Amino acid sequence: MNKFKYYFILLLAGIAIVSCNKNDDDDVETVPLRDYKEQYKADSDSIMKYLKSNYIKSVSANFDIEIEKIPVGGAQVSIWDQTVYPLQNRVVYSNDVYYTVYYLSLRKGTGAAPCNYDKISAAYSGNTLNNKVFDTSYGLPRDFSLEPYIAQPVIEGWPEILPQFKVGTATMATDGSGVITYDNFGAGVMFLPSGLGFYGSGQTDIPAYSCVVFSFKLLGLQRLDHDFDGVFDYQEDLNGDGYLYDFRNTTKYPKPPANLIDDTDGDGLADFIDVDDDGDGYTTFLEITKPAGKVGKVVENGVEVNYGVSKYYPFDPVADNPNTLNVDETELWAIPRKPTGALTDPSKPESAANPKKFVDEDYKAIGRKRIHLDNTYPYKN
Repeated sequence: MNKFKYYFILLLAGIAIVSCNKNDDDDVETVPLRDYKEQYKADSDSIMKYLKSNYIKSVSANFDIEIEKIPVGGAQVSIWDQTVYPLQNRVVYSNDVYYTVYYLSLRKGTGAAPCNYDKISAAYSGNTLNNKVFDTSYGLPRDFSLEPYIAQPVIEGWPEILPQFKVGTATMATDGSGVITYDNFGAGVMFLPSGLGFYGSGQTDIPAYSCVVFSFKLLGLQRLDHDFDGVFDYQEDLNGDGYLYDFRNTTKYPKPPANLIDDTDGDGLADFIDVDDDGDGYTTFLEITKPAGKVGKVVENGVEVNYGVSKYYPFDPVADNPNTLNVDETELWAIPRKPTGALTDPSKPESAANPKKFVDEDYKAIGRKRIHLDNTYPYKN
């Protein structure tokens, strides 16, 4: 009996030890993220306070900016009140929150603007609201994909603000050094609430739920085509606002505003990720393919016509690149609309067997509905 009691006590002790270890493990709890709307209220107050208590100390000829806190009793004009670089804002919808994001435009830039799914090169510096720098490219350009949902994304605020700016020009030194000089580039400062920054993740020198400030120079741009349909993403921006969204994530976008939806056929796939934009059963890639007889130089009615070297119609006409002396890249005919010329046989109704002919205006008319967005073409019968 005593022996049984001894082993029973040992068993209880073992269970107690295991239970203690389990409790120790359970102490490492995953803390749920804060409510986005409630956090934004706090972030909005913090950013407003920052804008009204800091000033632009200097902006260099190369658009390097210094921002400092206004000292007690100081007469410096705050970022909020200064008029040299008027404060601008953009409303951003994310996680069912409408964020008002403030930014300064030091210079707009003179070239093309990226869309929020392009690749860019930028020089930048980031700091928290105590003006402590947590990251910088030291004035050198670094390459980024603006898409915020890939393995190594930029934070969400970047693709929302950078399309408001344009690249400039890049010139390589002729001495063989490989040095590139940038000019007329866009430059600015964005003030991001934590919901468009690192939010609850926190980083080295960036506490969780920190608002962040980025100064930047937009130096380079690479256009992308996410659905590989021959039309660049920015050309699939139906409303022309410079922004594209994948609203399949209904947790992040439970009630997307209708004006942000770029979806021709209404199938839930935005055109930039839809291989058949108009839902007619023919891929966009197929629809923008040139007929075999309209590639390169063709003799028509005894006259030589140059339809361009590409097998596909470009979205817009393309001019020859003077730097490629042995190749003529000219593409006079862009993606056409449904043909509006004479019927092949005027005595019969229009059909797949008796189509209308394309005329020059079908390839050039401003505002035309291109065939890859028109589900009445190709003909169904």
